[in-house]
Amino acid sequence: MAKQATSEVVAETRSPGILLSVDRVIADLRRGEVAVIRAEGGASILVQAAEAVTPGSLERLERLSGASPALSLTRRRAAILGLSPITTEVVTFELAQGIAAQTVRDIADPAAAIAIKPPRPLDMPSADLGACCSAAVELTKLARLLPAALTAPVDLEPGQDAKTWASGENLLVVEATDIEAYQQSAARSLRPVSQARVPLTSAENARIVAYRPSDGGIEHLAIIIGDPRADAPVLTRLHSECFTGDLLASLRCDCGDQLRGAIGKIAEAGSGVLVYLAQEGRGIGLVNKLRAYQLQDDGFDTIGANEQLGFDADERVYLPAAEILRDLGYSQVRLLTNNPEKVAALSRCGITVVERVPHVFPANAHNEEYLRTKATRGGHLF
Repeated sequence: MAKQATSEVVAETRSPGILLSVDRVIADLRRGEVAVIRAEGGASILVQAAEAVTPGSLERLERLSGASPALSLTRRRAAILGLSPITTEVVTFELAQGIAAQTVRDIADPAAAIAIKPPRPLDMPSADLGACCSAAVELTKLARLLPAALTAPVDLEPGQDAKTWASGENLLVVEATDIEAYQQSAARSLRPVSQARVPLTSAENARIVAYRPSDGGIEHLAIIIGDPRADAPVLTRLHSECFTGDLLASLRCDCGDQLRGAIGKIAEAGSGVLVYLAQEGRGIGLVNKLRAYQLQDDGFDTIGANEQLGFDADERVYLPAAEILRDLGYSQVRLLTNNPEKVAALSRCGITVVERVPHVFPANAHNEEYLRTKATRGGHLF
């Protein structure tokens, strides 16, 4: 199921500076750097992506904190590792003193064969610290890394400010609340930045409009075919990018068929919109999708593979699509999809779905099991 949050419909546009602070920390995490997350109540933690840890960075984290780091994981990943009991979406566990960086990476990576003694989850001394650890895992997801973070408390002197301390250590600081609101805030800030007529093989009367969030993040696209009327339900397809299927015509999924088929169906109908969302691999990113493929080769289905990695079955959000449709002047759609969750999610975001239009294509020997899993476990209608 796609990510659901009441903030999909109530999130306010954040200033570009606040969005940018999250974006900068994402870049640092991808480089293996350490950053500081601060909660509203003032508590702060150090964070580093578990998959990027090295012996040197682990030593630095311990030096900065003065304490041994802990590991924050999603509930799904923790359960798979046998780390229980688990009652929260993000679980933080103590690590053995002197643990090796390679061991930390192995715990985060399901491709690594590892057996660990299940430790007891840490009791968060305050809700602020728990919020920081949850934000740390969300930050790794936003960075398209494995959803696991090394965390350690920041031990400040009385009256010392976290930002001042972090600046002295050359570390970036980001607010936990800004991390949690980032995707919805970025979606609310989407603006068209470029458009051009782009004749397509099955739809010569087409143009593409590029939408960019205010922090300069990755663009989403609207492919407008013909001249859809704003006073009638618009035939619409929400398509999440799939490098392997859309560009390479991979047979492991039906994404390429769905993309080209939707363009053809919209052209046959005379007009409509295809919103092309930058949410590769159901929102987990291309690298993690390739990791999921490896797990599928080892016997997991497409949903089970995502869960082994620590993700939900579907990490996508549809507020960007709703914002794009609204900007184009469309509030009612006939949605080309087999996924009832897309209908529900778009409706939650304020777009009226007057009809679900089936969008089915023949299976092949490589994607039969994939399509079966989407139907039996994902609730897709075929």
